[in-house]
Amino acid sequence: MVASKIEFFEVELQKRANLFKALAHPARLQILQFLIQTKTCLSGDISDMFPLSRTTVNQHMRELKDAGLIYSHVKGTKILYCIDCEKIEEARNILGGFLNEIELPLDFCCQY
Repeated sequence: MVASKIEFFEVELQKRANLFKALAHPARLQILQFLIQTKTCLSGDISDMFPLSRTTVNQHMRELKDAGLIYSHVKGTKILYCIDCEKIEEARNILGGFLNEIELPLDFCCQY
């Protein structure tokens, strides 16, 4: 069995990379924005709300779900997709913390 190179990195870096990967596509960002702006859980086929096929939207929803940013639950015969507010706040802290760790000196070599 070939070992994944990811395991050689700290758990916190792996966690950050997983989150950043989930946020690294404009469709997923748009889905998150839509869920946040509507302030409600969505049910059924939401692909008509986005310029993508149903299959593609479902794949993006799965990525967001795998990252823990959204969750689903069954209500009657429908599946509802909701923002996980705690995970979104955690994501905000992870992203903010990562950016706060980056301190560029005034004489950084790549500044023009």
